[in-house]
Amino acid sequence: MSTQPVSVSRTKRASLAGWLSYLHCRFKYYAARLESPFLLLVRLYWGWQFTQTGWGKLHNLPHVREFFASLGIPAPGVMAPMIASLEFFGGMLLIVGLATRLTGLLLACNMFVAYVTSDRQALNSFLSDPGKFYIADPFTFLFASLIALIFGAGFFSLDYFFSHRRKR
Repeated sequence: MSTQPVSVSRTKRASLAGWLSYLHCRFKYYAARLESPFLLLVRLYWGWQFTQTGWGKLHNLPHVREFFASLGIPAPGVMAPMIASLEFFGGMLLIVGLATRLTGLLLACNMFVAYVTSDRQALNSFLSDPGKFYIADPFTFLFASLIALIFGAGFFSLDYFFSHRRKR
């Protein structure tokens, strides 16, 4: 038995490359079909999570004010109901997919401020100890908000409905 590498003719290489290219294109086509269902699941789950946290804060504003004051957030009496409302109504907007990118931006800013004010040590360890960063409470909320900001709502949303209705 020979230990020489098997040489592949030029036409076989070209057809193999063409076949791999075809498979890659088909994979991309079918994987792209998963984008809207994925965005819908992200919006439904994290929209519900934001709605629940906002609802909890709205029904316990004195405690939230005290917590914000202890973190050194300016005007805690104003910020507590604003943040609670942002999370509650922003979560609802995510669920239905309306103003998704704007909502994602506002919620991402909110979660970044949560990192800065209450989990600064985790934020500072972003590069040195990433585990500490992504186990912090704001991480998954921040990540979901960034997904909504960057990718939008997808096909199954009011954003899509209104944007395509306007085009007709």
